[in-house]
Amino acid sequence: MGTWEIRQEVPPVEGYLHLRKIAGLSEKEAEAAEIGLVNSLFAVCAYSDDQLIGMARIVGDGGLNFEVVDVAVNPDCQGRGIGYALMSEVMAYLDQHAPKSAYVSLIGDLPGQSLYRKFGFRDTAPSIGMAKKY
Repeated sequence: MGTWEIRQEVPPVEGYLHLRKIAGLSEKEAEAAEIGLVNSLFAVCAYSDDQLIGMARIVGDGGLNFEVVDVAVNPDCQGRGIGYALMSEVMAYLDQHAPKSAYVSLIGDLPGQSLYRKFGFRDTAPSIGMAKKY
């Protein structure tokens, strides 16, 4: 996997499910991905030879709340600036579309936390992130 390119598009369901799995993110059901992906506010993908190697999405209501989700890069392609390029696209979208009072959040797993800090994300202490999985 030599060169790669960034495309502003929603990842295909199969590629999305595969990339989440190999990148160590929790697995999702195809039916859930089919519903959720088309409802993205913004999505960006990285491809090498038309193979999905990275992705990031923004979900939310488009005004008050935005959440950065599904930031993932194929482990074989990490360390090449792909994650940074994906987050740059995410931030460009937010800079253009998020009102000044909007709340932008993400849940940053340990490997990605240093990347997110480069883009101004900070720990929410004393608040903590909470989740409920189904």
